[in-house]
Amino acid sequence: MAIDFDAIRNKLAQLSGQNSRRNVMWRPQEGEESTVRLMSFPDNDGQPFKELWFYYNIGNNPGLLAPYQFGKPDPVQELINKLRDDGSKESYELAKKLYPKMRSYAPVIVRGEEDKGVRLWSFGKTVYQSLLNIMLDEDYGDITDPTDGRDVKVTCSKMPGRMWATTEVRPRGKQSVLNTDATQIKEWMDNIPSISDLYSVKTYEELEKIINDWLNGDDDDSVGTVRVSETDNTSPTDSSRKYKNLDDAFADLEDL
Repeated sequence: MAIDFDAIRNKLAQLSGQNSRRNVMWRPQEGEESTVRLMSFPDNDGQPFKELWFYYNIGNNPGLLAPYQFGKPDPVQELINKLRDDGSKESYELAKKLYPKMRSYAPVIVRGEEDKGVRLWSFGKTVYQSLLNIMLDEDYGDITDPTDGRDVKVTCSKMPGRMWATTEVRPRGKQSVLNTDATQIKEWMDNIPSISDLYSVKTYEELEKIINDWLNGDDDDSVGTVRVSETDNTSPTDSSRKYKNLDDAFADLEDL
């Protein structure tokens, strides 16, 4: 059998830490404006971006990948279904706390940092909707197209009177190529990071223990817990919480 040199390069990068979350992930910084070029994931049923669902508010875990989305048995979903069936107000409140939250992912080239290659940008529902609406606008179309797409300006700012920063996206006015070098384009498109290499699904038994320990009060959920609203802003109930918002929780996940 012939040796797969691309596989060897990927394994070497993995062993040297080049494929760690810290190196692969990108996120906008508060108070700064960045320009990025979004790319589409290949073999993704025609969808440009990918979605993952995570459980939060369970003990001191910044995020737990939900097994049900991969067709695997999921003790947290089983608990949510039981709480729904119970029908009491207390059960409803607990079930609502356990509902998974979606994070979306896009491959990006950050302008001015092209030497770092393709990275992954993780964002919430509001940014996701904005990007999809831009793509459905006939004035813009497929902004991820390597030849006729558009760069996107990403601004992360905190408005006066607001507690948390918000992220806004807007497409550049002119179409542009991903790169003037066709060889570089091919290299980038052939090396889009795999999300499955970044997050692992815990076994049924591992998740079952985590949820049981949390229900029995055997862990401290005052640290590492984040309450997440639909806009990715949060309303912590006390100052002892470690994460101010979902992006901070994910930054911690990315540094593991």
